[in-house]
Amino acid sequence: MALQVGDKIPNFTVKDSNGNDFDSASIIGKKPVVFYFYPKDNTPGCTAQACSFRDQYEDFKDLGAEVIGISSDSVQSHEKFAKRYKLPFLLLSDNDKKLRKLFGVKTNLFGLLPGRVTYVADNSGIIQLIFDSLSATSHIPRALNTIKKMVS
Repeated sequence: MALQVGDKIPNFTVKDSNGNDFDSASIIGKKPVVFYFYPKDNTPGCTAQACSFRDQYEDFKDLGAEVIGISSDSVQSHEKFAKRYKLPFLLLSDNDKKLRKLFGVKTNLFGLLPGRVTYVADNSGIIQLIFDSLSATSHIPRALNTIKKMVS
């Protein structure tokens, strides 16, 4: 069952782009967080999305929020992707697609393409926004505006 606005982000543990275990409990309920699911490292849309989050990362940080990207790519792929584009935020490896199932992220284009969905949670870990769009760069302003409304 897909997560919905008003639901709490569930606890999970996966590997991050540095090969470390990331435990969602380390961040959920402590600060606003943006989890964005994207299809694949080093593809045009996903690179544009990651670089847009990178370029506005300080705006998120200034509001006390964290940004975390998630795809089914390997830890090694994430590490290279993050280094190549100087991404200042974590990327999580969901190679078994458990997080996609846990969040309820659907596939697009007749099931051929993993979904591109952004979740914004408040200080309590409660989802305030779910934005599902193939338009890669439209996620950043929507997420930032939601965070601004939450902290003002």
